[in-house]
Amino acid sequence: QVQLVESGGVLVQPGGSLRLSCAASGSIFRTADMGWYRQALAKERELVATIITGGSTKYADYVKGRFTISRDNAKNTVYLQMNSLKPEDTAVYYCNAVVITRTYVRLEVWGQGTLVTVSS
Repeated sequence: QVQLVESGGVLVQPGGSLRLSCAASGSIFRTADMGWYRQALAKERELVATIITGGSTKYADYVKGRFTISRDNAKNTVYLQMNSLKPEDTAVYYCNAVVITRTYVRLEVWGQGTLVTVSS
């Protein structure tokens, strides 16, 4: 099948930067929409940013100007560059992707999550 594996979550100080990566693997023909969501303790999961195959992006208001989403279609990988991090960015960050498999089945897949902690 298909799985997403995230990496890059660590403890970082306020004002710092971090880059998350998420690679899709398995029986993939191509990836379509990809994105990042986050869930803070005792809160609902929320959208951070999305990117479609052609490169158009969408951001939540609270990360605009600080976070940048990008992708490498050849590697089926999506990235999230996070700058000027704030304590309120602390959350588990989840990768999401719509994947077309080699048998032309459309799947929506979630990663296992990676913890980002912003604290001094």
